[in-house]
Parts: sequence; C-alpha cells; structure tokens
Amino acid sequence: MIYAVQFLETAVEELAELPQEVQRQILKRIEGLKTVPRPAGVKQLKGPEKFLRLRVGNYRVIYLIEGKHLVVLVVKIGDRKDIYERVEVLTRRVKAWRQNRSK
Repeated sequence: MIYAVQFLETAVEELAELPQEVQRQILKRIEGLKTVPRPAGVKQLKGPEKFLRLRVGNYRVIYLIEGKHLVVLVVKIGDRKDIYERVEVLTRRVKAWRQNRSK
C-alpha cells in the first residue's frame, strides 16, 4: 500500500528553517515513509498519541500513521536536543488537523 504524506503547517515551517542539505536528507527519508511507514529504527514515543520518531542524523521527525486513511502525518521536525519539548502541544495540533480534515 502507498501512503500519502501530509505535513502540519508548523512542520513545513520547521523544515524550511533547516540548512538545504539537511532538508534534502529529511525529505528523502520522509519520501520512504510512503511505502514503508515503520522503517527499521523508528521508535514510538510515550503519550496519548502514537507518535513515531524517525532519526535523520542529528535531526528528528515526529509523525503519525493514520492507517484508516493511509496517511503519514509529519507533525514536527527539529534538532534532537529540543524536539521532545512540549509534546502535549503536538497532540492539540493533531486533533485540530483531524477536525479540519473531517469538514
């Protein structure tokens, strides 16, 4: 199955702030999620949402798999040292995305 990849607006902004070479590496790995949404090395984070973490060098991509809709939702992109701060905010962003999607 092929999954569609979607980004929260905030994740697009976070990606745009990174160096061009890092952006290319991250986008290449995210592209791979279309066919293998849970590649080797991906870990599930603790919390109410089943966020997954993808390592790309010193950067991390936090995402969700909406299996019922075949969507990989990229929630946050950032440096490994501060990517895990305020995960509860991500949960609210995902809920808002789901509500907008159902309209």
